[in-house]
Amino acid sequence: MYMKLTIPERLKDLRVERGLTLEQLSEQTGISRSALGQYEADDYKDISPASIVTLAKFYGVSTDYLMGMTETKNHPNTALDELHLSDEAIEFLKGGTVNSRLLCELMTHNDFWRLMADMEIYVDRIASQQITNINYAVDSVRAEMLERLEPEQRDRYVHTLEAAHVDEDAYFSHAVHNDIDGIMRDIKEAHRRDSTTADDNAMLGMFMVRLKEALMQPGHDRDKLAYVFFRMLDIPAEKLTPEEISVMAKALSLSPILKTGMSMRGRGNRRH
Repeated sequence: MYMKLTIPERLKDLRVERGLTLEQLSEQTGISRSALGQYEADDYKDISPASIVTLAKFYGVSTDYLMGMTETKNHPNTALDELHLSDEAIEFLKGGTVNSRLLCELMTHNDFWRLMADMEIYVDRIASQQITNINYAVDSVRAEMLERLEPEQRDRYVHTLEAAHVDEDAYFSHAVHNDIDGIMRDIKEAHRRDSTTADDNAMLGMFMVRLKEALMQPGHDRDKLAYVFFRMLDIPAEKLTPEEISVMAKALSLSPILKTGMSMRGRGNRRH
C-alpha cells in the first residue's frame, strides 16, 4: 500500500470514483483521450498546466492535491484550531512516522464511530456502574442459592452464576477487538488490487516459472539461482556480462539460507 498517492494514481482514482471512462472524461473536459491516458500511466512524464487547472475544476479539488503537494482534496487551508488537535498530535502527524493515508482510511470508515464509542465508554467508565449493578445482582442470587440448595447441587449452579459475572476489562477488550478487526478487513479488501499489495499465489506462480527458466540455463546451480533473482526483478540477464553474473551468484552463495535451505535440483534437505 502506498504511503502517498502518485499523480497518475490520484487522477485515476478521481475518475474511477465518478464512474467515468477515459472517453467520457475526454468529452466532458475537452482534453484528448490519449493525453488523459498518458497522465494516468505508470510511466507518466508531464502534464500541462492547462490540463491541471481543467481537471482540478472538473473534480472539485485543489491543483496542489492533483500535483501531490498535499493530501487534502477539498480543505487545503483549514485552520489547525478547527481540527481540535493537541500539540503532540500535530507533531506526531508532521513527523511522518505513520502511513497517513491508512490513518485517514481508518478514521473515515463507516464503523470508526463504533470503535471510538466503545473506547470512550471504557475510558470514561460510562458503563462501570451498570456493570457493577449487574455483578451485584448475580452475587446476590448466588448467595441466596447457596443457602437454599443442597450441597450436591451447589457446584453446578454456583459455577453458572460465576460465569455470568461481567469482567469490564475483558468485555471492552473483546468489543474493541471486534471493531478494529472489521475495519481492518474492509480496508485490506479495498486494497486487494493495489499495485503494491502482495498476491501470494501470483508471486509463487511467477517464482516457479522463473525457477523452471533458470534450470534450463547452462552453468552452475549458483549461477542459475542468480538468474532467478534477475528475472524476478526484471533485470535483463542477457545484457549482463559473465563477470556481473558471477559476482551476484557469489554474493548469493554466502547466504546460509540459500546454501542449505534448498537445492536447485531437489537433492538437499529443505529447512523450515
